[in-house]
Amino acid sequence: MATRQTSSSGKPKSPRIQVVLPEDLCNRLTALAEQESRTVSNMAKVLIQQGVQRLEQGVVSAAPTPPPSTTDRLRSALEAQQPRRLRGAPRRLRLHRPT
Repeated sequence: MATRQTSSSGKPKSPRIQVVLPEDLCNRLTALAEQESRTVSNMAKVLIQQGVQRLEQGVVSAAPTPPPSTTDRLRSALEAQQPRRLRGAPRRLRLHRPT
């Protein structure tokens, strides 16, 4: 059961829960929190809210989604790359014509 504390002003604080996470999951949560400049606690709250919302909307399906294919992974990797400028003027190709 969630515990509720009272602030020094007498107002009730938000309920608090305690969760035990595997070390790997805790490290991943910490990394996500750092990427978004959040506290680990706030990141956990945001992810829990999103998960509960998805469950309530019925978005989460019983069957897991298949892993992306090699083509999908390649496409995603190419789309993620930043365009680079060419160095210098383009060179003309010389075609060898047999005589």
